[in-house]
Amino acid sequence: MTGELGMKAVSRGSTGSARQRGLAAGGAETGRRGRPFRPGRSGNPAGRPRGARNRATLMLEALLDGEAEGIARKAIELAKAGDSSALKACFDRLLPARRDRHVTFAFPRIRTVADLPKATAAMLAAVSEGALTPLEAWELARLIEVHARALEVTDIADRLAALEERLR
Repeated sequence: MTGELGMKAVSRGSTGSARQRGLAAGGAETGRRGRPFRPGRSGNPAGRPRGARNRATLMLEALLDGEAEGIARKAIELAKAGDSSALKACFDRLLPARRDRHVTFAFPRIRTVADLPKATAAMLAAVSEGALTPLEAWELARLIEVHARALEVTDIADRLAALEERLR
């Protein structure tokens, strides 16, 4: 059957037996490109064992065994001589990027929901003074939000207990 543009229409229906559709005995579809196996079935059902290491990594480790100290000294020498790529490699290994830091600034105690505006004002002031980065303030705001929810739930539970006590 040809369509409007003169192209043949291809039926994607599943008629006929599995062998006619191109399924091999193990469940692999031999005539189809892209995804050769049925969902949940692969060519290696056992998969890669946990903790198995890459062969290339093992070979490199074997080659570098005992040479790491000498290579590190050479990289440091090159960095001292002004080689910028060696300097970058040294800094990347010796001083990795810090993911988190301890933040110290004056933060008011949050005992009730009414204390929240004071806390957010202190946080905004710390950002404007440079004591906190905007990202650190955002993470801190998430913590404040969780604490605010906890305060609200506690308040609701207290009110509910008081109402139940009145009804008795």
